[in-house]
Amino acid sequence: MDNNNKHAHTLRIALAVSLGGFVFGFDASVISGAVRFVAQDFNLGDLQMGLLVGAPTLGGILSASCAGPLSDLYGRRTLLLILAALYVLSAGFSAFAPNYEVLMAARAIGGLAFASLAMAPIYISEIASARSRGRMVAINQFNIVLGLSAAYFVNFVILRVSGLDAEWVRSLGIAENTWRWMLGFELLPAVLWLLLMLRLPESPRWLIINGREAEGRKVLENLELDSDLETEIADIRHSAHGEIATLGARIKDVFSPRMRFALVIGLILSVIQQITGVNAIYFYAPTVFEQSGIGTDAAFAQAVAVGLTNVVFTIVSMLLIDRLGRKPLLIIGLSGIAVSMMVCAVSFNNASYALEKGALDRFDGSALEQKLTPLEGRQFEDDVALKAAISEAVGEQEARKIESELIQAAIQINPQVVLFGILLFVASFAVSLGPVMWVMLPEIFPNKVRGVAMAVTGVVNSGVSFGVQFLFPWQLTNLGVAITLAGYAGFAIIGLILVMWLVPETRGKTLEELEEELTGAQTA
Repeated sequence: MDNNNKHAHTLRIALAVSLGGFVFGFDASVISGAVRFVAQDFNLGDLQMGLLVGAPTLGGILSASCAGPLSDLYGRRTLLLILAALYVLSAGFSAFAPNYEVLMAARAIGGLAFASLAMAPIYISEIASARSRGRMVAINQFNIVLGLSAAYFVNFVILRVSGLDAEWVRSLGIAENTWRWMLGFELLPAVLWLLLMLRLPESPRWLIINGREAEGRKVLENLELDSDLETEIADIRHSAHGEIATLGARIKDVFSPRMRFALVIGLILSVIQQITGVNAIYFYAPTVFEQSGIGTDAAFAQAVAVGLTNVVFTIVSMLLIDRLGRKPLLIIGLSGIAVSMMVCAVSFNNASYALEKGALDRFDGSALEQKLTPLEGRQFEDDVALKAAISEAVGEQEARKIESELIQAAIQINPQVVLFGILLFVASFAVSLGPVMWVMLPEIFPNKVRGVAMAVTGVVNSGVSFGVQFLFPWQLTNLGVAITLAGYAGFAIIGLILVMWLVPETRGKTLEELEEELTGAQTA
């Protein structure tokens, strides 16, 4: 097989593995459209909503802690197969969940599959050459944003279809089961990924390090390499440093002094990727847009714009990551995140809130109108004050049903500025933290402990992600949009300083070269 065919074969494998990124993206963001309908059906409070949205990440924390070590023991392919099956189970049970508890459990099962976020980059980095590794690992991130975009689009289409007065809509129960159709649609990509994983070869580096050199050689013969086959095998064999270590020894090695620099870099990237608010924006996109005063349909449509922006700028990142490098993209992206969140925060801080005459017309003659009438004509200091007044007037349970509509009627703000800020945030994240973290993490950790080290950083990443998702509804109610978004801007500034100070460039170096550079280990 010539080099062009080997490159094409490597690319096909990377594309198959990275379809898991699409399933993750869809699974993670489809809840953004469903959560409002679920909250109404099951009468959920802010923290219950936050827990529902964050449930997959809780599952992700558990899987992130053990998927890497298990993949070191049983192979990358085995774990990828299990993760694909978990996505299928989650989508099926979510669509038919009879109550909040079952839905929570189903979403958490899907979260167990979130380990694919780390496993796919590990696998792809172990089959790709140094000169194309950045682009190939970034394919996984590209598929994640495609999945995010597809979920927004599917949510928008199902929402519009649910409003049609057509017999087929009624017979399928789309209007009554809108959120079930949204969550159940995930079965299509999940089943496809499971079928593709059945044909996946095992990682050649894992095979060789685990004493199965003949099998590893057979896989490597069909892949694009950095050097000749024998040199490649020798480098991999030497990187194992002798006998295969036990799990306990590998855990101890991850926290050893020689690994300290690489681990600090990994933890910095894992924290700042999530603490800057990406999953608040992705998973609550329609909610954020509704806060700016546009209607529900327009909020869902603007969420589609978020997905498209994500796709475009992930492509930009894929084109630049092996040319410009990892660190410059991080600096550009974090700067953009800080600016975009401050733009949105200032916009909401300067907004005014007043329920003018006629704002309550839709409640004409109802008991709600009588309770809300004292609010008509009042000026409110901010969104927090308005929400508190609505809750006091009609009670928390009823307030959750009408709050969004009354905020849209009361707020005076330029929604285009908010849309610009959110799209700038998405573009900045997509060109930097989104793909770059998942490219760099498997690069900076040595072959022998890569799975365990990725587990450590994965747990931290998932833990921070859960905190952001869980707290966001509570923050909107108690702190307001402006303070919440300003906090994300502050974290972006801190992350920018740390990246400029500590994070090295890894572009164009083999995994074995990076091991020597970052840990001081000798491969010979």
